[in-house]
Amino acid sequence: MSQLDSSKVSRWDQHGREHTVRVRRTGVQRTIRCDTCGWRQSAQFLPWLKAEEHLAEAHQATVDPEGAQPSR
Repeated sequence: MSQLDSSKVSRWDQHGREHTVRVRRTGVQRTIRCDTCGWRQSAQFLPWLKAEEHLAEAHQATVDPEGAQPSR
């Protein structure tokens, strides 16, 4: 039986819109898919890095919501 896992990489663009790429794993194969534009790609190695690259290049989304600090 294959193991199925999923995770996501989210980044915000300069207009404050969130863009998400989901990483889905079935066994050793990983598929990455962008919720914004529908782009998808197979990635056996470093799928999260490829997801971040897509978000930066295709959507100019580079702000990590986990690392964002509130402005004061």
